[in-house]
Amino acid sequence: MQLILQQLGAMFVGAIPTTLLFIVLVVAYQFLVQGPLTATLKQRRALTEGAMEDAQKAIAEAEARAAEYAAKLRHARAEVYKVREQRVKQWNTERDAQLDAARKAAGVKVSQARAELEAEAAAARQTILGSAGDLAGQVVRAVLPAVAGGSR
Repeated sequence: MQLILQQLGAMFVGAIPTTLLFIVLVVAYQFLVQGPLTATLKQRRALTEGAMEDAQKAIAEAEARAAEYAAKLRHARAEVYKVREQRVKQWNTERDAQLDAARKAAGVKVSQARAELEAEAAAARQTILGSAGDLAGQVVRAVLPAVAGGSR
């Protein structure tokens, strides 16, 4: 058993330089590789999160601008419809005024035409009445000589 303990003790003594070398390598790895790698990963994560936050802010700003644009567009459309409605009302008013003027002018022309027709009819009646006496005399002369000549 003593031999085994001596062999184990010699093995442990022989393993000390390997163990120390392993500890030095672990510490060197920690300072030379793991530390800078962890710092770089933290920096990338921070940059990524910052970029994501910036992107979210940009999206929110774009949505706000889109909403503002939509509101301005609705307002502009409402203004266009108001102007269009006013123009249609104005055109309807002008059309109605022109129609009224045309109706009045037509009424005046009809009244003038009636007055002219009545004047011509009255003149024709006067002419007929004036010539009726002459025609009656001619008829009497034409009929009476035949009657007078037939009774002789």
